[in-house]
Amino acid sequence: MRRVLWWLIGGTRGGRNRLRILRTLHETPMNANQLARTLDLDYKTVQHHLSLLTENGVLTTVGDDYGKTYFLTDAMETNLDVLDEVARKADLEGVTATDGDPTDGDTRDGNGGDDGG
Repeated sequence: MRRVLWWLIGGTRGGRNRLRILRTLHETPMNANQLARTLDLDYKTVQHHLSLLTENGVLTTVGDDYGKTYFLTDAMETNLDVLDEVARKADLEGVTATDGDPTDGDTRDGNGGDDGG
């Protein structure tokens, strides 16, 4: 899990928003639309990040389609200390779920197939 988190959080431009997503879902499971509204991010950007986090075993889902709700996996729950360590070492320690995107609404990063945003 440590390597995966380094790649997802510490090693890419999209790490800041993925960290915000994980911290939000740790508090309250949500669907993609709820996350987009809560974090003030483009819906497609959120979908991109959720897909990466799910494919890498960090998130799991319940339900289908629009109502699909995202939760941290058990493995992620037991490695929250690793997440905090990665965030600290990547200079993202102070990032919270309510922090805005430093690109100030520029959703070009990460709303498609690249790994930014």
